[in-house]
Amino acid sequence: MTLNSIGLDTKKTKSIAGDLNHLLANFQIYYQNLRGIHWNIKGKRFFDLHVKFEELYTDANIKVDEIAERILTLGETPLHTFEDYSKAAQVPVGKNISEDEKAVQLIVASLSELLKFERQILEISGDASDEGTASMMSDFITEQEKTVWMMKAWLGESV
Repeated sequence: MTLNSIGLDTKKTKSIAGDLNHLLANFQIYYQNLRGIHWNIKGKRFFDLHVKFEELYTDANIKVDEIAERILTLGETPLHTFEDYSKAAQVPVGKNISEDEKAVQLIVASLSELLKFERQILEISGDASDEGTASMMSDFITEQEKTVWMMKAWLGESV
C-alpha cells in the first residue's frame, strides 16, 4: 500500500476523488437549477422564494468549491467544464421553471439524489480512514436532510 502525503492509501483516495468528481458535477447542475429558479420564479410567493433560492445557490456555490478543493487535497483534478458536468450528472435539470411548487419539487428531487451520492462517499471514505471527506459528507448530509424536510413541509408533504 502506498500512502500519500496526508497518510491515505493512494489507490483508495483516487477512487474517492472520482466519486467526489461525480458529486461535483451533480452539485454544479443543482447550482445552475437554483440560479434558474431564482431568476424565473413568479407568483405571490416571489419575494419569499426569490430570497430562499438565493440563499440555497450561495450555499451550493460554497459546497462546489469545498468539493473541488477536497479533490485537490486528495491529489486529483476536479472536473471543471460544463461538458464534463453534463456527462456525469444525474440530478434532474430544471429548465424554465417559474412556478413555486415545481421549483421546490426540483430542489427536493435534486437534494434526494445528492444525498444518495453523499451517503455512498461517506461509507467509502470511512472505510479508507479519510476523515476529511467523511466529515464533509456528514456535514452536507445533516444540512441537506433538514432542507428536504423544510421543503417537503412547505409542499405540505411528509419526509
